[in-house]
Order: sequence, then structure tokens, then C-alpha cells
Amino acid sequence: MRIGVTGASGFVGGAVCRAAVARDWQVYGFGRRPAVGPARLGGAPYLPWDLTLGPPPPVELDALIHCAGSVTDWGPPQEIWRANLTGTRNALAAFPLARFVHVSTASVYDPYTPTVMAAEHEAPVRRYANAYGASKAAAEHAVHGRAVILRPHAVYGPGDTTLLPRLLRSVRGRALLAVGDGGQQISLTSVDNLVQACLLAVEAPTGVYNVTDREPVVLDDALRSVLRERRIDAVPRYLPYRLAHRIAAVAETVASVTGRPPRLTRYAVGHLAVERTLDISAALDRLGYDPAPTSFEGAASW
Repeated sequence: MRIGVTGASGFVGGAVCRAAVARDWQVYGFGRRPAVGPARLGGAPYLPWDLTLGPPPPVELDALIHCAGSVTDWGPPQEIWRANLTGTRNALAAFPLARFVHVSTASVYDPYTPTVMAAEHEAPVRRYANAYGASKAAAEHAVHGRAVILRPHAVYGPGDTTLLPRLLRSVRGRALLAVGDGGQQISLTSVDNLVQACLLAVEAPTGVYNVTDREPVVLDDALRSVLRERRIDAVPRYLPYRLAHRIAAVAETVASVTGRPPRLTRYAVGHLAVERTLDISAALDRLGYDPAPTSFEGAASW
């Protein structure tokens, strides 16, 4: 099996490369960085490729797992659209005969209402809170019918450069500032579970699949577990939704002037203040997906 992985220099792409190499597949890692240490890709060759600009490296593939893209909820919209939509179109066009596995996001569901055990047909929607959700929905539309589309939510694990660092930046003294009341259910996706889904998708039927940990967790339980594992002497403290939304609006205004990313965005408030859970029945039935439960064991070393 000859597979390529875009975004191989990143958190998810690197993990996919290492797992595919462990299966004795012939793996090529693609990324924008000029070079990446071989250990990050499990020894697979790394080929620089900016999906938004140049043509692909001259290799033949049986499948391409597309992990590249922007994961930020704040930044110049044109850059986010270029990374997520233009990059996806170019990746699909580069290897027209290869099976295409597209790593999307649960942010394609309606950001303005709770996501309660959402099934795949409930997205995309017509309204989004920012360029990230809108561009990922457009990317799904671009590959629909020609790809296996995976929708993880809040990916975490060793090497995480987004979710855990953002959470830790919210610690103020002995309080971890959060939104809502802490009782909301949330589906999380460990990087190991997402990698499993990516490899299964290489030989799976074309379609859309939610991929999360085995069952949703209560947000307060998850936050306290992370704090324990990181040995941080703090407890979650919750801001009411409307107050947090106003604070985020002010933070965004300041960020637009200073050019520094805001610590809190309205997208993040809306995403975390209410239930965000996904139905993974399709992945269980059609992918053969067998996810592990949510666990932050070992988070002290991530």
C-alpha cells in the first residue's frame, strides 16, 4: 500500500505517518516545512509541498490522507480559506486515481445551537461563526462523493499544539477559566482514535463519518482530569455564556487593533458553552471503528 499524508509535519499528520509505517505501508509525508526529522514520520520520506502553490512531488499513490489545513479560529480569513479550501482542491486534483481520505472537523455542524449526538446528515449548514467552520464545510463540498470524510471533534493527545496549550493558557492562579456550567456533555477525539479511523478509511466505503472517543464526557470531569494529570493546583471556574461572549467580543476588538490573537473568541465560547456530542454509529458499523474511551493518562508528558 502506497499512501501519502499531507500535513505530515503537524500533530495529526505525523501521527498518521508513524502508524502507517508501523503497518509496513510505503508512506510519503508531505508538508510546507522545508524539512522534518525522520523520527516524526516514523522514518518515512518527507517531501516539501505547499498545497496552495506548487505541483505535487512526482510519486504514485494508492491513497492520500489529507490532514493539512488551518485549525485556527482567528486569523486573516483569506489565509484560512486558502489553506482549507484551495489546499483541499489541489490535493484532490494532484492524485485523481488515489483513494482520498479527508480529515474534516465537527465545526461543520451548526455553531449557534447545541450539537446533540449529531448524525452526519446534519451538516454542513448555511451559517458559520467564522472562516474556519465555513471553509471546512466548503472543503467537504469540494470532495463529497469522491472521498471518505472524517469529522473528529477536539483532537487531543501527545504532540497536541492546539487544544491542550489553549486550555493551559486559561489557568489564572488556582482557577481554570471555562464557559457554561461544566455539566455540558462533550465528545472528544484522541489522536490515536483519529489515526485508527484514518487508516481504516483507506479501504472503506466513500462517505462521511463522525469519529470521536467511545462515549461523550462531562466537560467538568475532563477539565479536572487534565489538571490532575498535569499536576496543576487549580479548579475549573465557569463564566456565564453571555458574560463570556461579551468578554470575547472585546478581546477580538483589541486583537484586531494590536494584531495579537485574542485569548478568547466568540467561536470558542459558542463551541464550549453547550453540548457538543456526535453520533459515531456510522463509523462503528461501516468503518469497523473501535475507539478507546477518553483518557488523559500521561498528559503530564504531552
